Amino acid sequence: MTASSSQPSLTELLHAAVTAVGGTERPGQVAMAEAVAEAIDGTSHLLVQAGTGTGKSLGYLVPALAHGERVVVATATLALQRQLVERDLPRTVDSLHPLLRRRPEFAMLKGRSNYLCLHRLHEGVPQDEEEGLFDAVEAAAPTSRLGKDLLRLRDWADETETGDRDDMTPGVSDRAWSQVSVTSRECLSASKCAYGAECFAEAARERAKLADVVVTNHALLAIDAIEGAPVLPDHEVLIVDEAHELVSRVTGVATGELTPGQVNRAVRRSAKLVDEKAADALQTAAESFERLMELALPGRLEEIPEDLGYALAALRDAARAVITAIGNTRDKSVQDEDAVRKQALAMVENVHGVAERILEGSEYDVVWYERHDRFGASLRVAPLSVSGLLREKLFNERSVVLTSATLKLGGDFNGVGASLGLAPEGVTGEDVPEWKGVDVGSPFDYRKQGILYVAKHLAQPGREGGRTDMLDELAELIEAAGGRTLGLFSSMRAAQAAAEELRGRLDLPILLQGEETLGELIKTFAGDDRTCLFGTLSLWQGVDVPGPSCQLVVMDRVPFPRPDDPLMSARQRAVEQAGGNGFMAVAATHAALLMAQGAGRLVRASGDRGVVAVLDPRLEKARYGSFLRASLPDFWYTTDRNQVRRSLAAIDAAAREAKS
Repeated sequence: MTASSSQPSLTELLHAAVTAVGGTERPGQVAMAEAVAEAIDGTSHLLVQAGTGTGKSLGYLVPALAHGERVVVATATLALQRQLVERDLPRTVDSLHPLLRRRPEFAMLKGRSNYLCLHRLHEGVPQDEEEGLFDAVEAAAPTSRLGKDLLRLRDWADETETGDRDDMTPGVSDRAWSQVSVTSRECLSASKCAYGAECFAEAARERAKLADVVVTNHALLAIDAIEGAPVLPDHEVLIVDEAHELVSRVTGVATGELTPGQVNRAVRRSAKLVDEKAADALQTAAESFERLMELALPGRLEEIPEDLGYALAALRDAARAVITAIGNTRDKSVQDEDAVRKQALAMVENVHGVAERILEGSEYDVVWYERHDRFGASLRVAPLSVSGLLREKLFNERSVVLTSATLKLGGDFNGVGASLGLAPEGVTGEDVPEWKGVDVGSPFDYRKQGILYVAKHLAQPGREGGRTDMLDELAELIEAAGGRTLGLFSSMRAAQAAAEELRGRLDLPILLQGEETLGELIKTFAGDDRTCLFGTLSLWQGVDVPGPSCQLVVMDRVPFPRPDDPLMSARQRAVEQAGGNGFMAVAATHAALLMAQGAGRLVRASGDRGVVAVLDPRLEKARYGSFLRASLPDFWYTTDRNQVRRSLAAIDAAAREAKS
């Protein structure tokens, strides 16, 4: 850098940052950094696909830090949040400091329920009527899991700086955490709380207000967009990493639910705070709702049945009366009255809000019954689409950069763009956010490093029933590979059946999701290359095992949404009614995204070799097969089963030789 130039170039900054984290510069990373800088400077939007190994976090952090305005980075997984805050940001800031002549500050911000609440910890949880108010720690037997967790939380509260649940290792159960945390609706607010001055959630917000970079999660970003009360500090640039997850996270936050248990808790919490008439009306409405839910059959409700309509109207009106009454009464005999009132109010308001939303019957909402073996029936309502919400709330008054290894489906960005509320690339007009899609490729040579094998000789998978031909094929492939297999199944039932069957057939260790924590499973899988790990779609996202432990990734079938999935089928129909191809826009796009994520588990480093095997002939034979294949990394493609066995055996032999 010469003395005369005042601003260091992006290339110099990137070089300094990459050197600091001990990486190597990649052409894709440079291209990404330039595209991000251009979007930020031109206040436009960018979708950037960056394959595994590109080093995408530096690809967006460096131009964002160089720009100097406040940046919010939202990610889907805790692992990536941690990596950013503990590894990438500290090193990047240190390396850029001498060049930028300023030291950007960064902070992590999550939703309130992720932080320990001191009020809850010291005053206890407002208990249900019959239990009376007592100290949760004293009441739980100290030898029980809950008792031990609560005692550990108490000790941890004295030493933690952040109060952030994720900083506590080992963690505690959800049940224990719920005893010491509050949602934003239950919070008394700092000004009214005896512990407001030392509140962890408030401290995190204050740190975020002073920071140049705020790292958060998709859920908080969604709450910020939907609730209308801003949680995030003002910012000029928003970067959404793991952006392929955003639509489902926003949908989750915008989904309402009513269950008999939840309504009964609201009744119990509020009964003592209101007059008998209001309490009885809510109790009666809750009982009618519960009776109806016992008969509820799972599936979408196109129209609200008359009896459900009556039950919801009774709940809504009774809840409204209780809310008014809670606001008007004061009862000094209730210990810690404000907290008890606030929690009761939060519960009753939720019942009122969801009942009212379902009764309004908006054409933009989907309503359905769900049944769960353990928790019974629930009534749910979700937006038919979040694209309008995202277009309006996300792409307003700031530059947005969305990045992931899988944004280009079937060869272009328009599918993912449409789900985010964006018009096709290049279309301009009033109120149409301007954006551009860039694929910076991958540093890996997929054609040399991997094979995509489709078992086209197998029978097409049916709705139900065991697939003996598929299990035979799976056993042969795993044997040829000498273990080293990640099996990704479309349902937990299929994963369990395959594990059970193959444990009897093969002399290789087979791990199954759910039998141990995910972290433990991945550690064992990575530690022994003869081991296989079987799990479901949810497992796909988090597995990063480079090297010879994972040389065969198997998918049992194309992961279309279940035909009886109320939300997906409603979305599909809506696209068809608007003249589009519902199957391609919804089902095929959903499957393409999951398959791209799954196939992405194979090659994690430049020395990795292996096979992605799809045991579903439709990938070769069906019309949509080419769309799905175009969404996967550009592996060498074959349907020849003998060829693939020979390749697996050769990869296995090479790995054994390298080991010895």
